[in-house]
Amino acid sequence: MIWQIILGGIAGYLAGVVMKGKGYGIIIDIVLGLVGGWLGGWIATSLNIHLGGSAGYLIIAFLGAVILVWLSRIVRNG
Repeated sequence: MIWQIILGGIAGYLAGVVMKGKGYGIIIDIVLGLVGGWLGGWIATSLNIHLGGSAGYLIIAFLGAVILVWLSRIVRNG
């Protein structure tokens, strides 16, 4: 659980950096990374993509967090 929070925070931070613009802060970055891990895992499973280990979780969480940041900016701006 602690490892997922750490990796989720890293994934959320990286998503914020990649997506550029105003950051959401460390707490929201962690939440985005954790929810992104769930969302990315669901999408990857639906597409029959399986990445194992911590690196796989980080990649999936990052991609999920990028999707969440993108969607949140659409909703906020729109």
